[in-house]
Amino acid sequence: MATKSLTYENAMKRLEQIVSQIENNELNIDQLSTSLKEAQELITFCKGKLYETDTEIKKMLESFQEKEN
Repeated sequence: MATKSLTYENAMKRLEQIVSQIENNELNIDQLSTSLKEAQELITFCKGKLYETDTEIKKMLESFQEKEN
């Protein structure tokens, strides 16, 4: 998986596709294993993006509060 060009939105869409395929029993056992590994990588990617964004927002809020004081 090429994460350099991957966006959070695209990762979430792919996760939704995987979940839909699993729920609809569209995957054989070999595909299921591969899809679950991909889903795990996508979840890790999304969690990282959320953490980075949360950290950036906190820094901006702290900077804003410091400027007000």
